[in-house]
Amino acid sequence: MSGRDLFCQPRRIRRGAALTLVFAGVLVAGVATGSFPESDGTARRTAVGPSGTATRHEAVEKAAAEAMADGKSPMEAAERAVSRSGDRWAAVYSEGEYQEFQDALDGRYTGVGLWARQETDGRIVVTRVQPGSPAADAGIRTGDRLRSVDGDEADGRPVTEVVALLRGDSEDAPAGTTVTLGLERGTRVWTEKLHRARLSTDSVTVRRLPDGVTVLKIAAFTKGSADAVREALRSAPADGRTVLDLRGNSGGLVTEAVDTASAFLDGGLVATYDVDGAQRALHAAPGGDTTRPLVVLVDGGTMSAAELLTGALQDRGRAVVIGSRTFGKGSVQMPTKLPDGSVAELTVGHYRTPSGHTVDGRGITPDLEAGAHALERAGTVLTGLGDPS
Repeated sequence: MSGRDLFCQPRRIRRGAALTLVFAGVLVAGVATGSFPESDGTARRTAVGPSGTATRHEAVEKAAAEAMADGKSPMEAAERAVSRSGDRWAAVYSEGEYQEFQDALDGRYTGVGLWARQETDGRIVVTRVQPGSPAADAGIRTGDRLRSVDGDEADGRPVTEVVALLRGDSEDAPAGTTVTLGLERGTRVWTEKLHRARLSTDSVTVRRLPDGVTVLKIAAFTKGSADAVREALRSAPADGRTVLDLRGNSGGLVTEAVDTASAFLDGGLVATYDVDGAQRALHAAPGGDTTRPLVVLVDGGTMSAAELLTGALQDRGRAVVIGSRTFGKGSVQMPTKLPDGSVAELTVGHYRTPSGHTVDGRGITPDLEAGAHALERAGTVLTGLGDPS
């Protein structure tokens, strides 16, 4: 499982024990408008259906309004109502937190610029350092072991928790605040104090392997991700073997995931979803590259919009999926703004793959199981896919 100090910060509901992930907690197509697209391209801002979604939204809104009238915190009242709703993916964000969430989807975040993963022995290892970031300026390198964050031991913790420590609380750890990292490189053990900074994300990275395979790593589906994928494909060999690495991708903007699917499909169904008990469909645009040999890498950190894309490419026979079972987050949330500017989000429906498979709670099973050597397995498969005989 991999993560970074933007896309995998756990979001805690203050009065509850539930944890959600920043992107996994919301499956949206236009977070700036708080809407999900109808089949005719218009935006839907309410959700009323037999599942009781409207009732739950109304209960949260009523609790917040009554709290404000009594001089109490609308946000805390909403959190209590949400915790009683039984909605696994429901969350309440302060106005500042929700703005940070929107900034993240637009490709901006506050952090130190580290990517990390958890090794099989529980150690947390730096997998990438963003150029120009505080971590890069401090000389931290790929392969360094992250031993602790502000004195909290990193070993054995889920990578999402470690990433949350790097980020700090979204309201109490703005740009300029410090975080102290315990690091190890070979025989050297040291601490480094970094100042968090406002950074631009680089959600799509490209590398060419010596055997000619192009690896497109998508960390999350932020604004512009699909364009970055298309640009990378334009600069790659027309018939080149390609790996789409979605490991640790916790989701993001559904429109970007659908547009990414359009780069590899010539139109057709990407996913269906239900809102108000009515079925809707998401389709790829025509004209995608349907001949390039393609493998998709997934793991337990592949979530939400990343699962939507994986399911589409797998069901449509466009790619071989390699790795381990994905997380299983296939629900749709919509936001409701509360009187104090905070935002409550409740589940209003679920999406399914083109073959009708439900993702929520089940995940996607890869075509081929692989662990640490998934990329090597992908190279072998691609060699076969690229052989015309």
